[in-house]
Amino acid sequence: MLILSRITALIVKEFLALFRDKRTRVVVIVPPLIQLLVFGYAASFDLNEVRYAVLDRDGGFAARELLARFAGSPTFRLQRSIDRQAEIATLIDARDVLLVIQIGPRFTADLDSGRKAPIQVIIDGRNSNTAQAALDYVNRIIAGFNHDWASARGLQGLPVHLVTRAWYNPNLESRWFFVSGLVGLLTLVVTLMVTAMSVAREREQGTFDQLLVTPLHPAEVLIGKAAPGLLVGLVEASLVVLLAVFWFGVPLMGSLVVLYTGLLLFLLAAVGAGLMISSLAVTMQQALLGAFLFMVPAVILSGFSTPIANMPEPVQWLTLADPLRYFLIILRSVFLEGAGFPLLIHQMWPLALIALLSLSSAAWLFRHRMG
Repeated sequence: MLILSRITALIVKEFLALFRDKRTRVVVIVPPLIQLLVFGYAASFDLNEVRYAVLDRDGGFAARELLARFAGSPTFRLQRSIDRQAEIATLIDARDVLLVIQIGPRFTADLDSGRKAPIQVIIDGRNSNTAQAALDYVNRIIAGFNHDWASARGLQGLPVHLVTRAWYNPNLESRWFFVSGLVGLLTLVVTLMVTAMSVAREREQGTFDQLLVTPLHPAEVLIGKAAPGLLVGLVEASLVVLLAVFWFGVPLMGSLVVLYTGLLLFLLAAVGAGLMISSLAVTMQQALLGAFLFMVPAVILSGFSTPIANMPEPVQWLTLADPLRYFLIILRSVFLEGAGFPLLIHQMWPLALIALLSLSSAAWLFRHRMG
């Protein structure tokens, strides 16, 4: 009983120490609630809206009946009806649509005469999970059309034959999608951890005060703290790129200049976020918790595993402040599509803006804490 009472007293003491400090209470309670909300709203593998285009070269009643099923589905949303095959590449490259339904000129005539009729679906394969889920929805609609058409006419077999073509990832290899994304994820983790602990380590070891009496300007301290994270992140990203290409066989279709331009902007944004966390943290434990609190929502909101289009609209607006969102698009576009600066400029300028804002905020915090 004496041992039990001593252990009980120690447990009570630990709980009192844990919840006596206001900041500790906030760290224990608030981050899990924030992450629960982020996961609950943002993490979904369901497709709520599949944007598609139609190239109907037939125009007959059978084609109209089939397309009406897509238009009436709550899962699909018609983005455009096009007239030329040349428009397909533009729509998919710009991510305006996830898939294009192409119906041949003899579709209605073949079905009306009892022959099988093909229908082609061209799909963006850069996100293999989303592409596969969308194809499942397409197959369900075509299966329903086949059943109704065959039953009404007493036919056997499947009247409509689906021909699928996935662009940029012909076999819908999920490894290509995830491994290319891991370049951004692992780079963020390493860079954020290195920079988030830099100033906190100085404070915990008692050497931060020594910086205050040195002739170093706050801007010089900021550069000195940012450089290691930037270089470590650059080396880490290069290593992961090499493993992705030569070990996992992910094709690198685009230019290294484009890839490393996006990487540099992303590293600057990550370093800025890490230095902000480090400037606010007093201990290394607080820096680690701050980095964790930043990383988990950043990964969930980036579209790494779940499509951003499936998230509620307020959450989609929140993703615009996530640098990993833009870098993942750059990575997968360079790796799988071979995209260049003209296609990716709309991803790079937000990254540059986030980097500018985060580094400016970190510089202000440094001046404030060192002043």
